[in-house]
Amino acid sequence: MDRFDEKILQELQADGRLTNVELSQRVGLSPSATLRRVQELEKRKVITGYKAILNQAKMGVGFVAYVSVGLANHSKQSQLDFESHICLAKQVVECHNITGASEYLLRVETSDLNAYKRFHADVLGEIPQVNSITTMVVMDTPKDDRG
Repeated sequence: MDRFDEKILQELQADGRLTNVELSQRVGLSPSATLRRVQELEKRKVITGYKAILNQAKMGVGFVAYVSVGLANHSKQSQLDFESHICLAKQVVECHNITGASEYLLRVETSDLNAYKRFHADVLGEIPQVNSITTMVVMDTPKDDRG
């Protein structure tokens, strides 16, 4: 990867809807050279997709929490079983297997505190592998570069 590839990635991260001509002007290459580079970045899986960034409040998300989950059993099967349950939970938008006191860190988004309380009891509370749940409520997000 050279400076042109890095500039292409930077520009596409900022605005994935740029036309190839606009992108080529911003990075200082011809449109054909820019297109070849973008296609090669896609082929090598450096670029894995494009997405729309949604306004969470307008989508009905009024409550965000990070939830650490500890499992009762640390076997691979226990992890796989937990992950299969979590993948079905629409409120969980991120699930990370982590090190430390807990096995998982979840990002949970719901309409409000009551909806989270139902998720906590009816989803997390019903997963047999779950031993501990710690909820950290997001009060504000001064920086979020995930896009």
